[in-house]
Amino acid sequence: MRILLDTTYLYRLMEAPGALSDADRRFFTARKAQLFVSAVSIWEMRLKHDARHASGARKSRFDPNDVLVVLQAQDVTLLPMTAAHAARALDPPIAHKDPFDEMLLVQAQEEGLRLLTVDRQLVGHPLAVTPDGRA
Repeated sequence: MRILLDTTYLYRLMEAPGALSDADRRFFTARKAQLFVSAVSIWEMRLKHDARHASGARKSRFDPNDVLVVLQAQDVTLLPMTAAHAARALDPPIAHKDPFDEMLLVQAQEEGLRLLTVDRQLVGHPLAVTPDGRA
């Protein structure tokens, strides 16, 4: 199965590199997963890294350049965002209008991937799958 990792998985990877949950390991092994990471997720991480809370603290402590270094050591394929991705409509659309979620799902749609997510707002979308295998 060809799997696009939701941005949440990149945060998990950065929190504890190489420390996947048992459910994640079973999911990847059972499906002989080929993993993809989108440039969209790196962009989302950069925006959060650059943004600040009222206290002045960054909204994300992970520099996206460090994320790229970690990803180079993993067995993942980096997926660029193309003009064709940007032009496509998501079918079916999502209700919550998060542009990053929508673009990740559009990329999954256009590239024949499934988006691995634990985001409750995405669970149930036909292109999304959870580590326990729920679509």
